[in-house]
Amino acid sequence: MTAPTTAPTMKTATKQPRSRPLRAYLACARMEFRAALTYRTAYLSSFVMMLLQIWLLTVVWKALYDGRAEVDGLGLTTMTAYATLTTLQYQLVSPWRSSPIDQRVREGKVAVDLLRPIGFPGQMLAGQLGWASAAVPVLLVALPFALLIGAGQAPASTAAGFAYPVALLGALLVNQLLGLLLGLVSFWTLEVSGALMAYRFVAQFFSGALVPLWFMPGPVRAAAEWLPFQATAYTPAAVYLGQVEGPAIVAALGVQLAWIAALSALAAYVWSRARRRVMSQGG
Repeated sequence: MTAPTTAPTMKTATKQPRSRPLRAYLACARMEFRAALTYRTAYLSSFVMMLLQIWLLTVVWKALYDGRAEVDGLGLTTMTAYATLTTLQYQLVSPWRSSPIDQRVREGKVAVDLLRPIGFPGQMLAGQLGWASAAVPVLLVALPFALLIGAGQAPASTAAGFAYPVALLGALLVNQLLGLLLGLVSFWTLEVSGALMAYRFVAQFFSGALVPLWFMPGPVRAAAEWLPFQATAYTPAAVYLGQVEGPAIVAALGVQLAWIAALSALAAYVWSRARRRVMSQGG
C-alpha cells in the first residue's frame, strides 16, 4: 500500500532540485521585465526615436538612389526594407539599458546577488533577456507604423523564413553577452555610462544597422566582419532578405554560434576576476 506512494515522492524529490535553477532564472527575467515596463516614458521615447530613425534612413536611401531602380544590383525597396528591419530588430536585441550590473555595483546590491543559489552572470543575463523581452509588445504596436514609414518585404525564400528566427535569437544572445561584459567592467570603474555611449556608436555602425556591410568600403567591411557586432543586426537581416543564401546561411549561423561560445568564455573569465575583486574588498 505504501510502495505506490513512496516511489512518486522519491521521483519528485529527485526532479525538483533540477527545476529550481530554471525557475530562478525565469524569476530574474520576470523581475526585469516588470521593471522595464515601469519606465514607460523612456520606452515610449525610444520607440519614437526608432520610428524617426526609420523615416530618416528611408529618406536618405531614396536620396542616394536618386530615381535609379538599382545600385550594385540592389533595389530601393530592398534597401528601405533592410533599414526598417534592422532598426526594428535592433530595438529588440539592443534595448536602451544594456545591463543592470553597474547600478547594482554602485548600490551595493551585488552582495545580495551573490547569496542567491544561482551564479551571478546567469542572474544578470536572465534579467537582461527579461528586460529586452519587454520591447516585444510595443514592437508589435509600432510595426504597422514602421512599415508605413519605411517598407516591408516577405522572406526571400522558405529557407530564409526558417533561418531568420534562429539568426535573430543568435543576434539577441550575442548582443546580451556583449552587454554583460560591458556591465562587468563596472566592478573596476563603478560607472560605465561614458563607455556605453561610445560602445553604442561603434556597435550600431559596425553591426550594419545603419549601413549594410555590402556598401561599406573594403577595409571597413573587413573590420566589421571580424567583429561580433555584425552578428547582431546584419546577419539576421541579410538572411531574411536573401543576401545570404544556401550554405552561406549555415556559415553565418555558425559565426554567431562561435561568437556566443567565445563571449561566454570571456564573460566567465572576466567574472572570475571580478569575483576576486569583490571578495578582496569584502574582507
